[in-house]
Amino acid sequence: MKYFPIDRQLFVKNRAKFSGKMKPNSMAIFNSNDIYPISADSTLPFAQHRDIFYLSGVDQEESVLVIFPDCPKKENREILFLKETNDHIAVWEGEKLTKEKAFETSGIKTVYWLQDMEKVLFELMTQAETVYINTNEHYRASIQTETRDARFIKWLQDKYPAHDYKRCQPIIQRLRAVKEPQEIELIQKACDITEKGFKRALGFIKPDVMEYEIEAEYIHEFKRNRSDGFAYTPIIGSGYNACVLHYVENNQICKAGDMILMDVGAEYANYASDMTRCVPVSGKFTERQKQVYNAVLRVKNAAAKMLVPGTIWADYHVEVGKLMTEELINLGLISKEDVAKEDPDWPAYKKYFMHGTSHHMGLDTHDYGILTEPMVAGMVFTVEPGIYIPSENMGIRLEDDYVIQEKGEPINLMKNIPVEVEDIEKWMAKS
Repeated sequence: MKYFPIDRQLFVKNRAKFSGKMKPNSMAIFNSNDIYPISADSTLPFAQHRDIFYLSGVDQEESVLVIFPDCPKKENREILFLKETNDHIAVWEGEKLTKEKAFETSGIKTVYWLQDMEKVLFELMTQAETVYINTNEHYRASIQTETRDARFIKWLQDKYPAHDYKRCQPIIQRLRAVKEPQEIELIQKACDITEKGFKRALGFIKPDVMEYEIEAEYIHEFKRNRSDGFAYTPIIGSGYNACVLHYVENNQICKAGDMILMDVGAEYANYASDMTRCVPVSGKFTERQKQVYNAVLRVKNAAAKMLVPGTIWADYHVEVGKLMTEELINLGLISKEDVAKEDPDWPAYKKYFMHGTSHHMGLDTHDYGILTEPMVAGMVFTVEPGIYIPSENMGIRLEDDYVIQEKGEPINLMKNIPVEVEDIEKWMAKS
């Protein structure tokens, strides 16, 4: 890992919160992610399952976490199972966690090697009545590959069919949605790295550069600041490409007079950031570009003020839709007549702003959170309205990351990233 060590007390606290929500005499089991093959002997870079990381800080493949608060043996109330390291592994793959290092990382004293798990688990299963298993229940999840958790659950339920099985997700989704102060600091670090990447890109963008060259400027700056890279696949879309919401090819030339949309974010210590900025390829906004840009900016600023405790996500989006409707009327893109006869299930503004305004953010870019429950302090949300006008070869989206506060307006973790028209033009003029 490139990031600095994280104080293990964060993970101690996270496990305590999870344990406090478990039924009496129950046990929870979390698996790391697999290393996924490409072909031949090639694999994708390892990315840890965010749930086991959240609860242990362990950022290594072939790791298993067991939480059993009521275990008769005190030493078995928290257990890590790790792949045993040796000299051969150290030479060919690099250093892995030792038992001592695992304790330093997680605060868990009991560490077994993975080959001992089945024997130890047998003893634990004879003592536990309920077992919490971990499945992916994110509202955007679409799983086609069998995960390590899924294989383990099949094996466990086949071997121990008489136990009462419960879901981890209702607990961990609510816990992960509300960030600890230390987590906010890590997200802020990711945002700060994104800021550096954006300012670097502003000095590079000019007519006739390729979208992928801009992408390269970001990844250079991210890597040199201890990030593992992009928190998600970056979108660098110039001209018409900015109207394609999930455009990721990033292989076209940036033409003079066009706008370029950059939806990028650095990760740091597995925590995400999520930024979108739109800038003129030539360094100066046209009057029309400025009109549309400032309309989006006004919606973003007004929407952010609605992120307060008690807000319901669905109701919030209705209110944002009203703001956008007014802006689109003023821009001449829709009329009051369009609004009067609109389909309530697909309002008139959706022709130019077809996606949602906000999502939870944290260890995952689209992070955990129960959208039907009120917002509370400590949640982190994006705010990302946009206006997309294919007929004008222009798509503008602006996005920042906000922390909800107990009182008052949310804190913008990207407040130092230029967003006003004048500031962007000044930064681009410096190059």
